[in-house]
Amino acid sequence: MTTSKLAIHGGPKAKTTPNFPMYPGGLEIGDAEKKQVMEVLDRKYLFRYYGPKQYPSKVRELEVKFASKVGSQFALATTSCTASLICGLVACGIGPGDEVIVPGYTFFASCAAIVNVGAVPVIADTDATLTLDMKDVEKRLTPLTRAILTVHMRGAPCDMDALVEFCRKHGLKLIEDVAQACGGTFKGKYLGAFGDVGCFGFQYHKIITAGEGGMVVTNDPILYDRAMGYHDTAACWRPDRFAPQRYEGELFCGDNYRMCEMVGAVMLAQLDRLPGLLASMRGHQKRIIAGIKDLPGVQVRPSHDYDGDVGICLIFYVKDGAVAGTFARALQAEGVAANAVFNKGIPDWHIYHHWKHIMEKKSATRYGSVWEHPAYVQRGGKVEYTPDQCPVMLGYLGRAVHLDIPAQMTVEDTDMIVAAVSKVAHAMAEGTLTP
Repeated sequence: MTTSKLAIHGGPKAKTTPNFPMYPGGLEIGDAEKKQVMEVLDRKYLFRYYGPKQYPSKVRELEVKFASKVGSQFALATTSCTASLICGLVACGIGPGDEVIVPGYTFFASCAAIVNVGAVPVIADTDATLTLDMKDVEKRLTPLTRAILTVHMRGAPCDMDALVEFCRKHGLKLIEDVAQACGGTFKGKYLGAFGDVGCFGFQYHKIITAGEGGMVVTNDPILYDRAMGYHDTAACWRPDRFAPQRYEGELFCGDNYRMCEMVGAVMLAQLDRLPGLLASMRGHQKRIIAGIKDLPGVQVRPSHDYDGDVGICLIFYVKDGAVAGTFARALQAEGVAANAVFNKGIPDWHIYHHWKHIMEKKSATRYGSVWEHPAYVQRGGKVEYTPDQCPVMLGYLGRAVHLDIPAQMTVEDTDMIVAAVSKVAHAMAEGTLTP
């Protein structure tokens, strides 16, 4: 096949329409969100735990709707996904002396949450799906391992059958980070509903958003109580905040991660938008995959459940890092917003290689770090980090090309993207484009 002249060589662009920024829910903010927010302002009811008693709490309404949506018994609204992860870890009793396995490909906050509760992160490799590699997880298991914090990275579901079975076998808690996969599923069941706790985020880059915000879901009433306790140290949520604890482990000092009514109001409207956003992104993703899956030199990222992927992006692999960089630059010239994923010289907080806070075991105080805590050291705890400790993951990321899939795209946009990828792939195969 002879391709038309590449745009990077002066030819016409394959994609002539503008690229949308990746703010799926943010770009849809409109009358529904305004109506919800104005109700909060008109009622002068800004804080869920006390205010005008004649009105219901928007935050509480959101929690009920969210729990019903994902199929969990309980949902707790927080200020961010990081706050949700911290509350979830604390609820599960994770703290000093414990190790928590976490993938090396996730936003740094997943790892930071572990350190913030006093536990030690153990970084594990991923496979071609860019989610946890269970063989590597097993190698990193020690007597101090208490939990796995798994991440449905870039909207793709982890192998939840394997994870649930592994945690059950070894008596581990399972925490799901669903910040990038809200509404995603695995074999028809919503992500976040598999683990002991599921944690969601509503920051502006997420699928649905209020600028910030988070949610913890669980089916365990004790974990729900403990997460509530940690997210609200004033114990406003208790029937009698000054009463003795009703069971051992109910009362302890917590923090303040309470969602305000304004955020809850925006999220109520955004939650209603979720099905439409998912349908759009999934449709675009499937159409692009169908158009490029047989191209020479292109391998679409495999998935544990393609139907459960939320469709926020497309990742495909090429021969090596040099090809990935050249391929991405050629796509950019064609008018497609694309990028190579991993470059050792370019910092990216989504890749453990750049987590210097963890690699160098940094602490906020002069009194030592989680790695030096007596509860850890005296039990024989010792973990070391190296920049190359997850070679499989770095190998895949190093030859990966990434394209966002905004919900606002059109079918015309997707077909132009397919044409651009095809144009570049064939040029690579024919040798008219080389690294």
